[in-house]
Amino acid sequence: MKSKVKVRSFSVSLDGYAAGPDQSLENPLGKRGGELHTWVFPTKMFQKMHGKGEGAEGTEGVDNDFAEKSFENIGAWILGRNMFGPIRGSWPNDEWKGWWGENPPYHVPVFVLTNHARESITMEGGTVFHFITDGIHVAMEKAREAANGKDIRIGGGASTIRQFLKAGYIDEMHLAFSPVFLGVGEHLFNEINGDRIDLPALGFTVVETTQGKGAMHVILKK
Repeated sequence: MKSKVKVRSFSVSLDGYAAGPDQSLENPLGKRGGELHTWVFPTKMFQKMHGKGEGAEGTEGVDNDFAEKSFENIGAWILGRNMFGPIRGSWPNDEWKGWWGENPPYHVPVFVLTNHARESITMEGGTVFHFITDGIHVAMEKAREAANGKDIRIGGGASTIRQFLKAGYIDEMHLAFSPVFLGVGEHLFNEINGDRIDLPALGFTVVETTQGKGAMHVILKK
């Protein structure tokens, strides 16, 4: 079975922003970016994934169901460098190993897009970060090999998703529209140079909409 390439549980504001401005160590999602993810923070899946273990207490229901589904059948991830950390330019050292501690929530190979080479990092729980300097096509080739027939999840950020959309790689997207307007930040569908992502022209249609407690969940497929 061929791997499908998916965007899952990707939070977006009602005005289309996927992150706030001025990402930093203190604001990894940018200013006010955390407001996009309030739908997932209380869920049982999120609490379990971030250190509370199998006995974690959290909300159940629609939002939790989508959070759980987002990890099903994933054999590899692809992340933009900003999703891995706030460091820009060349790596000053090997100390930074992501936002997630020694046991990140991925548990499969993760391919990080970057312009600066770095040795792979093996973490607890099966996560291995590989740093790809040859662009999205090489990252996709390596992710397909690593996934071994399972699906590949494009984890973001917005710029990375736009690149994979325009290249025609993405088969399915689950967008979680949070009830907030950011006004500024990184837009999922509009680029700085004025180009826009035309989802109908790329072959996408909406196949499901489900209202959760904290977000409207929209599934798009080719």
